[in-house]
Amino acid sequence: MFDASLRRVKDRIGEPLAARMRPVAPETVTVLALLTGLGCAVCAAMGLAVASLLLWLLSRGLDGLDGLLARQYNKQSDFGGYLDILLDYVVYAAVPLGLVLGHPTQQNYLALAIMLAVFYVNSASWMMLAAILEKRNAQLVYDPASQRGLTTVVMPAGLVGAAETIIAYSLFLLFPGALAPLFLLFSALVVFTVIQRLFWARRSLR
Repeated sequence: MFDASLRRVKDRIGEPLAARMRPVAPETVTVLALLTGLGCAVCAAMGLAVASLLLWLLSRGLDGLDGLLARQYNKQSDFGGYLDILLDYVVYAAVPLGLVLGHPTQQNYLALAIMLAVFYVNSASWMMLAAILEKRNAQLVYDPASQRGLTTVVMPAGLVGAAETIIAYSLFLLFPGALAPLFLLFSALVVFTVIQRLFWARRSLR
């Protein structure tokens, strides 16, 4: 929901760091985001709440930096965009799994299964819609200054986006004793987002 407005703020904050990292390939930063995200999952499984939260925030910071590097130094590639979303999904699955391994209750496992199932449906909801919009050349996330899209593919907007996911996972890591209700609440918000896109698609794609 806030991704479009926060993207420019994030880019302004990240530009000084990106200026010092010009020789670094964006894909390298993407892999570092994966490794720190997996480190977050391991720390979560070990019950190291502060370390897991710091690694989570570092992982998401790196995840935002790879795209900025690519755009700023004309290193954008379809492979880079593909790698970015693929490794993001690895992290999004690993972190809650690590949390539940560290807090193994029947309620937590059930809530985790529901949330990951909702993620599965959500992935279909936005990826198929993105493919259709790309087919129609509909760039919804657009940077007028550079005259090109800010993402590799069109990212249909919804209530839950990257910013909301970062906040939700931070809450998971801060309050591991409340995983089941937090997982279910976030799942409900993602379901709302899926329905939101469905109605948008029904209106816009006919």
